[in-house]
Amino acid sequence: MIALMKRYFGFIGLLLFTAGAVKAQTVRGTVYEEGSNQKLSNVFIKDINNRQITLVDKDGKFEIRSAQGHTLVFDSPGYLSDTLFVVDNNKPLKIQLKQMGIVLRSVNINATRVVFNPREEYPDVYRKAKVNILSPSTIFSRESHNARRLRRFFTNEEREKYVDRVFTPSYVSSLVPLKGLELQNFMALYRPSYAYVRSNTGPSLAVYINDSYQKYKALPLDQRKLPSLNGP
Repeated sequence: MIALMKRYFGFIGLLLFTAGAVKAQTVRGTVYEEGSNQKLSNVFIKDINNRQITLVDKDGKFEIRSAQGHTLVFDSPGYLSDTLFVVDNNKPLKIQLKQMGIVLRSVNINATRVVFNPREEYPDVYRKAKVNILSPSTIFSRESHNARRLRRFFTNEEREKYVDRVFTPSYVSSLVPLKGLELQNFMALYRPSYAYVRSNTGPSLAVYINDSYQKYKALPLDQRKLPSLNGP
């Protein structure tokens, strides 16, 4: 009797495992700007259920391991974040992201954390991104290539967030008489690089902001704002 029950529950467990495996799938698609045929690259995609992540490639295409019932989040600077509820559908998807209409950086990979530390949250990315000359797979494999792309993306995000912490609206507006949209445009046009901010803080950064304001005032009114994200 006991042996029969073990076989019975083992069979039920196998059915449950098989059912769960059937739901797992690779989601593929292309990301576009809403209202145009422009393909977007380097869009950050995260499955919030299994924590799989990827980046859209230069041709706007992506694929990510997911499952039916999971939720994917699409993030890209200058565009509104979008979510996708995964259904049992193997057809390539067409994702459209809407321009945000705000010139300041607004990307936030993980809004639920005060500090986003990709090295702690995604250690596998950094492990797989390492190159070992004795192991060709760490150089040429698709997985290693994608890991290096993600590592570069995270490094850039860390640098941009460092600039955000120094080049703040409150600090800039304390030095120049701008506010609202004018302040946003000014900060976007004259945003300093990470390398500059690392080497120039305090008085040096204040001088840079004041010099930039003089250049900003000399611009014609129609040039005191950023062009559309997709250009003229």
